[in-house]
Amino acid sequence: MTDQQPPILSPDALGSAIREVIEFVDAAGWGQPPQLFALVPTSLLADTQPEWVDEHDTSELTLIEQEPLPVSPESGMAELEHVLATTSWPSEVEGCALVQEIIVLPPEAENDLDDALGPLLSDPDAADQVARSAAEALPDSRTARLAAAVLRDGRTLSLLQLAPDADDDADGPIELLQHPDLAPNLVAALAATLENVPFDD
Repeated sequence: MTDQQPPILSPDALGSAIREVIEFVDAAGWGQPPQLFALVPTSLLADTQPEWVDEHDTSELTLIEQEPLPVSPESGMAELEHVLATTSWPSEVEGCALVQEIIVLPPEAENDLDDALGPLLSDPDAADQVARSAAEALPDSRTARLAAAVLRDGRTLSLLQLAPDADDDADGPIELLQHPDLAPNLVAALAATLENVPFDD
């Protein structure tokens, strides 16, 4: 632990960090599992862990990738809800971010999913599997990468990156979509991890 006060972050700090997170994950291509990152002030790392910081790095926040998320043996999917409910951060961590792939559906597809999920609501793992399979089978579904990030000062940001179509330039610039109501539950869960008390405190 350190008694150093965290730096005051600029209005652009969170946006720059979440874009860096997306670019980091995007470099590995599509089909990646959910990934969790700690956001630590670069100036703090330069003082305490200088070997982790590039001397030419001008970013205010440094990304620290966390261990891969555990996977449920029943569904084969990352146990995201459990991980976020039990995660806490040391005081040096100023924020966190999570990136996961999702299926984006047209509004008219909701009834199809309701019909598929109705008999399975008592079994969350089975419901998750069926929901993903049904979503992927719909002709107008799109794979997307959802990134959400939060800071201790209350700032939050969520961005969506649609997977390129076959006709799109896969090497073109990353296009990100933003909406104020994007992934509110995920944002709240990430914010809660910053309020959890670390075990060693």
